[in-house]
Amino acid sequence: MTSTPHHPDLRSQLETLTTEAFRPELAEIDQLPTLDIARLMNGEDAAVPAAVAERLPEIAAAIDAIAARMARGGRLVYAGAGTAGRLGVLDASECPPTFNTAPGQVVGLIAGGPDAMVTSIEGAEDSPELARADLDALGLTADDTVVGVSASGRTPYAVGAVEHARSLGALTVGLACNRDSVLAAAAEHGIEVVSGPELLTGSTRLKAGTAQKLVLNMLSTITMIRLGKTYGNLMVDVRASNEKLRARSRRIVALATGAADDAVERALTATDGEVKHAILVLLADVDGPTAARLLTESGGHLRTALTAAHD
Repeated sequence: MTSTPHHPDLRSQLETLTTEAFRPELAEIDQLPTLDIARLMNGEDAAVPAAVAERLPEIAAAIDAIAARMARGGRLVYAGAGTAGRLGVLDASECPPTFNTAPGQVVGLIAGGPDAMVTSIEGAEDSPELARADLDALGLTADDTVVGVSASGRTPYAVGAVEHARSLGALTVGLACNRDSVLAAAAEHGIEVVSGPELLTGSTRLKAGTAQKLVLNMLSTITMIRLGKTYGNLMVDVRASNEKLRARSRRIVALATGAADDAVERALTATDGEVKHAILVLLADVDGPTAARLLTESGGHLRTALTAAHD
């Protein structure tokens, strides 16, 4: 934990947080055999999905609101410090190759900037002003969504980001791992996944980090499903930027259409490697330009484009 002597009441605040609770029964964990510690840790981790399950209605409501904004051209912005910030940056960075999102469509902000991904930037998490500056640099609009992420639910950077975003009319989500958090209260959509005291007292990169990762997976993945970035459970907007992804593209087209390998190759060639377009070429028996037009008219939703092609 970061020492902040200018907050004399911080220790008393931390002592009220479930994520910071001390567990006397684990006080001699360092004397246990390695396998026993691993079993203990695995058992702790197993409780996290159940904690997430309790918040599914709130998560779903947030996703529907995010998808509505993004369908209007809005962006999804994560804001956090330390582990929470890194998880947001990770989720954002995986959206372009997975869902072919445009640059800047999903953004991860971490207190202290890119250097904070690998180095602790002392004091950055304590600055709501820094969060406001980072959001202002993005030119935030009312169509955007800002998700503040903080295990404690009190990190000034995350809270400041949500408060500033809300004042600008953006949609706000607060993801915390403690009940009655300042962060969730500040946001339009509060999600409090209470993952409980950590194996190592206050080490919120453990269960709290796992809980945050699970929720962020849902926010981005299900939002992209709602936006038509998938066809069934296939990633039809995958960006084939390397050989592995090119092979995956061919496999996705084959799975979606049942076409033979040579037909898949021809369709991908005719559509410059665009998986969604290639599927439409094969299933609707149209050429590449027609597939592109149909998808544009359907807002990128493959099922809608297929229906239009057959009308």
